[in-house]
Order: sequence, then structure tokens, then C-alpha cells
Amino acid sequence: METAGQRDDILDPFEVRVLAVLAEKEALIPDNYPLSLNALTNGCNQLSSRDPVMSISEETVQDVLERLVHKKLVSEVRQAGARVAKYEHRMRMKWSLEQDKLAVLAILMLRGIQTPGEIRSRSGRLHDFSSVADVETCLQFLIDKFPPLVARLARAPGTKESRYAHLLSGDEILEQQEVAASFSGGVEIPRQDRVTQLEAEVARLRSEVDRLTEQFESFKKQFD
Repeated sequence: METAGQRDDILDPFEVRVLAVLAEKEALIPDNYPLSLNALTNGCNQLSSRDPVMSISEETVQDVLERLVHKKLVSEVRQAGARVAKYEHRMRMKWSLEQDKLAVLAILMLRGIQTPGEIRSRSGRLHDFSSVADVETCLQFLIDKFPPLVARLARAPGTKESRYAHLLSGDEILEQQEVAASFSGGVEIPRQDRVTQLEAEVARLRSEVDRLTEQFESFKKQFD
């Protein structure tokens, strides 16, 4: 598992969601980007392609935007003739990200922990990855940033693909994974060993059923 340096710009879940929606909509609906407060709020509360699903008021989104502007992660845009302010993210400039890297980071921000295969299948119009290897290259780039933007998590027992998480909200996700790994042993069990374990468990259950059957038959005889 990759370790992460301490960040001095930790984001809360609402800040992560607002930034990710701005990055997503920039790619999906460029004609309507930058986003108004109303459009951004609707994107944050979208039911599809979100994990977790949130319900955030416009007032909260406005407060979040002010914090992100202060952190230089969002800019307010006043377009000529427009009656409302619009907003755009600055992640590309802040962290020197090309579109493929930004797409990977945005998908992790929108949908939580994922494998490279899941990221590729969900990237949609944000970026068209030709292979899982291309996604893995972007993930490694994000891991190698200082401080890192992404971490590779401990592989869950019985799984083949590594999973990844963004680190914009700190290192807590790594600590959670370490606790989970301590309970599971943190070691992937080979398929043959898993089959052997299952066969042993079936044999034990059959033996237990036979023992209970014998006890029941003995109990019945007391009333014959």
C-alpha cells in the first residue's frame, strides 16, 4: 500500500463533491460551463454516478464555494451580460493535471474506492481510456505527486485487482484499510487454498449433521 504525506489542504466531503462535479460537468456539458450555483447544486445532489448520494442545499454549496475560492481551488466567473455568478474549478492548474489524470481523480472523488477496471468503465465522456493499463499509469502519476493525491489500498482477500482512493480528505481511508486488513490477515488466499478450506468446512458441517441426526434418532427411541 502506498503511504501518503500529510496534506495542508484537507477537504471535507462537501468540498470534494463540489470540486468533482465541476470537473465532471466541464467535460460533459462544456457549453454550460462554468456552472451556476443552481446547476452545481443539482449536480451535487444527482442520484446517479454518485457514492455516496448527497442532499445539499444551495446555501451550503455557496458556503463551500467560498471556502474553495479561498483555497484557490475554485474561481468565480462573472460573464458579460450574465445576471448570476458562475464557478469553475482550478484543479488542473493547482496540481498540474492533464485531462486523463483529472478524469481519474474526479471519478474517485465522485464514486469512492474503485479498481482501475471500474474507473475505466465509469470514466465515460470525461476521458476515453483505451486500456486499463492507461488508467493505472494515471493512478501512478497521482500517487507520485507530493503530497500524493491518490493511494493504492491493501488488496482485499480473494480479489485480483488493487483498489484506489483519493487522499483529498486525508489519510483516514488508509487507516481504515489497515484495520480491515488486520482482521482478515491482509493476505490474499490462493484459489486452491480457498477450495480446500471450503471442502473442509463442508465435511465438518456434514459430520455435525450426522451427529445431530444420531442424537435425534436416539431421542425418538425413548418414546417408541
